[in-house]
Amino acid sequence: MTAVLVWAFGAGWLATPLLDLAQSGYRHTVAPAFGPRTTIVLMGGGTDRRGTGLVPKSDSMQRIAATAALYRQCREAGASCKVILSGGDPQRHGQAEADNYAPYVLARGVEPGDLVRENKSLNTYQNARNVAVILGPAHDSRLIVVTSAYHMRRSLRAFEAFGYAPEPYVSDVRRNHATLFPRFRSFENSELAAHELVGLARFEVYRWLHLY
Repeated sequence: MTAVLVWAFGAGWLATPLLDLAQSGYRHTVAPAFGPRTTIVLMGGGTDRRGTGLVPKSDSMQRIAATAALYRQCREAGASCKVILSGGDPQRHGQAEADNYAPYVLARGVEPGDLVRENKSLNTYQNARNVAVILGPAHDSRLIVVTSAYHMRRSLRAFEAFGYAPEPYVSDVRRNHATLFPRFRSFENSELAAHELVGLARFEVYRWLHLY
């Protein structure tokens, strides 16, 4: 039975429906409307060691690119635009995600004066909590959250816990399909989807218990 389950996850027969469930409702990127004052929040997605350096994970690079593109569109629309990079160092790599991502965002056209680093959070709930402290009680006219499709639902629920109603902007959607032989990609997608679904369920239980 264990071997069958491993095969089903690796070959995509279980990975695909799990990923579809995690990304349900957020499989398409919708262009947001910018307000006179707009804040774009990039949700941290981890870092990888490459040689002697530390770089954003591939999903994080897509979030970086999407955030920078939104910022440029926001400026072109004549709005006042701010970007918050949210992510500490949950992997204990020695550098916060926000600090690691900053040079990439700046290189893509975000003005230094419009960039804020939230580099203490270790999970999605803390992302939202710490960003809420930065924004304060006076909500901006528009708050946009940028993250991957599989992470979007949990991110929005976290911000809602602090009284915000952010607009989602999906940076990337993961694809998976069933095959005869197991693939690393399917195992990776299974882990990501299970992590998000369990995390969302835990969040709802914590909210019910008034722990969040």
